[in-house]
Amino acid sequence: MRLPVSYIAKRFLSFVVVVWVAASVNFIVPRMAPGDPIGAMVARMELQGEVIEDSAELIAAYREKFGLDGSLWDQYVSYLTSAVQFDFGHSLSYFPRPVSDIILDALPYTLGLLAVSIIISFTVGTLLGALIVWLKIGRSGIGLVAPLLLLGSIPQYLLAIILLFVFSFALRWFPSGGAHALGASHDFTLANFIEVARHGALPIMSIVLASAGGWLIGMRSMTITVTRSDYLTLAKAKGLSQLRIFYHYVIRNAILPQVTNLAIAMGSIVGGAILVEVVFTYPGLGSHLLRAINNQDFTVIQGMTYTLVLSVASAVLIVDLLYPWLDPRINYEDQ
Repeated sequence: MRLPVSYIAKRFLSFVVVVWVAASVNFIVPRMAPGDPIGAMVARMELQGEVIEDSAELIAAYREKFGLDGSLWDQYVSYLTSAVQFDFGHSLSYFPRPVSDIILDALPYTLGLLAVSIIISFTVGTLLGALIVWLKIGRSGIGLVAPLLLLGSIPQYLLAIILLFVFSFALRWFPSGGAHALGASHDFTLANFIEVARHGALPIMSIVLASAGGWLIGMRSMTITVTRSDYLTLAKAKGLSQLRIFYHYVIRNAILPQVTNLAIAMGSIVGGAILVEVVFTYPGLGSHLLRAINNQDFTVIQGMTYTLVLSVASAVLIVDLLYPWLDPRINYEDQ
């Protein structure tokens, strides 16, 4: 099914507005925090034993260097212009390292963590929810749903702490943090991939266990509704195979609300993953973002949060445009 150009234009315009609003909030919130980032940087240098002469002149020079001496409006315009060009300047804490380098180093870890976690939790929860109804699993199904719902009520970061204590400190089955062993190379080899997978197992498990129950109960409810539909009775009367009925008539019709919830839940999953990264000292955007907040590093905060917002908004836009392939009955001409 081809999407109308007007629908694509409206959704893309909504995408731009969402990113612009989020970017504006991203600009305002760090500047509402008490203190001055340049002054805080100089204070940290003095605490480390460095002797800084003419600190007032140094602060003024740094403020000019990072464009913090202009009016708030001038800073805002400069920030939006740079954000469109993906140029976030230099880090205040690690000057002269560019913010883009910090983001590019951390982004693959965060995207990998999110992609694997979302795929596993969504697939497992959706498939189990449908199978429990389709195979008419009674008490056994309830015994599976209850633990997942219980785990789903626990915040991801708290579940991460529990898993860290049990599987890393008590049983010593998995590493306690990071993404590589100390001194290990970062080359693209099979051994290094396995090492990264071992370090990422507990963070992924934290997110999956906290979210799979929601997908399961949602799909279970929709599957119950679908199994009572007339078209499913007709499909059975035609003598179609059980596998064909399950995939083409049950899954494809019951999964639509799941896809909608996936787009909505993307933001909360990203937020939870940031805290999980902090717990496991995982070298993704979350750990770097926490360090930037502690150091009042405006440029890194703005660059990383803008990247996260752009990633989530892009994922929601893609999900929204995939609907015609999931349900051709949807009429986009009136939207």
